Amino acid sequence: MNPDDMNPVGHEPWTGYHAGMPAPPPTRPAAGVPHRARGWIALLVGMLVSLALVGSLLAFNGGRQAATPAAIPSAGASLPLSPSSGSTATSPVGTVVDINTSQQVLGADGLRPLGAGTGMVLTADGEILTNNHVVEGASSIQVTIPGHGSSTATVVGVDPTDDVALLQLNNASGLPTITLGDSSTVQVGDPITAIGNAFGKGGQPTATTGSVAAVHRSITARDPSGTSSERLNDVIQIAADVHPGDSGGAVLNAQGQVIGIITAGPSQSSGNGTGFAIPINNAIGIVNEIRAGHGSSEILLGERGFMGVAVQPVDPATAAQLGLSDTAGILVAGVQPGSPAAKVGMTAPAVIRTIDGQAVNTLDELGTAIHSKVPGEQIQVTWVDQRGQHTATVTLASGPAV
Repeated sequence: MNPDDMNPVGHEPWTGYHAGMPAPPPTRPAAGVPHRARGWIALLVGMLVSLALVGSLLAFNGGRQAATPAAIPSAGASLPLSPSSGSTATSPVGTVVDINTSQQVLGADGLRPLGAGTGMVLTADGEILTNNHVVEGASSIQVTIPGHGSSTATVVGVDPTDDVALLQLNNASGLPTITLGDSSTVQVGDPITAIGNAFGKGGQPTATTGSVAAVHRSITARDPSGTSSERLNDVIQIAADVHPGDSGGAVLNAQGQVIGIITAGPSQSSGNGTGFAIPINNAIGIVNEIRAGHGSSEILLGERGFMGVAVQPVDPATAAQLGLSDTAGILVAGVQPGSPAAKVGMTAPAVIRTIDGQAVNTLDELGTAIHSKVPGEQIQVTWVDQRGQHTATVTLASGPAV
């Protein structure tokens, strides 16, 4: 592993980036959103990102010191999988899927590619398990199942905090499904195979072999700009190459059972023999809450409210331009034509100060204020622009995945 990506800081958790495959840049630049959705905030939060690791070289599990990176066995080479690579019970072919997302472009008609990732088929009628960051910010989700064609999917529910999303394919039936393992039995040194959509190329899934390096880890995953991050706890560290596009992919044990979901890997596109996975027991627990309709502050069900603004933190120069004495609030860098924000007269640049009378000074706070609502609900927004201060009641619409 590149030592530049490994900065030991005592026993602090590692810091890294989600493993994903961003789409080619749009032909015109779009205003950035350096938090969970990187498109329209309602929030249009981000998309698949890559991962660089920084932090503690040591971890402890049950009183035992986990292997340091220097002691991690080298991972096997990436290889394509074919239907003959395993039995029906253990083969991931047809059960590990490609996910491609698109996003509405600011000020333009139609969609632009957003990113590519991986998912797993949970049920024969098309429930798909993936990471939240694979679909966040997506206005359209396309799932391709090797041997079974492609279909659009909708979001049933997400848990952004734990980076889990449950999708539903449209008009699906008779699909092969993954075989679930028990992640509570995973131990350091167990052999694993990591399977995903490496580099977002699509087609048959690719796989790389390795082993479990540590369990019960905590990491901070950032977007490539370093302006947005989220904390992931109780993840499995694997000694296997994780590539852009593998997010949402499967980590299999020696019996071909899924024991984790790939969520993060090294920033270098070639991989560095290290990755992180969400334990499958944790993910299925969240899925069952979503299936039962148990929404909460962490689990968001169905479509969420959408305001139609691209946002970022307020910088001193913009604050001065708007005559503000501080950088409190959230900068509106763009407003989607015809969106709820546009309908109440909001234009860019502007700074949102409050939602429903509560100050919003971080992208997390703004996202929570909006995503706690469903399409059709109203929020009261106060913002400042070059014309002065404004307050309006905004009726939220249905927007991208969060």
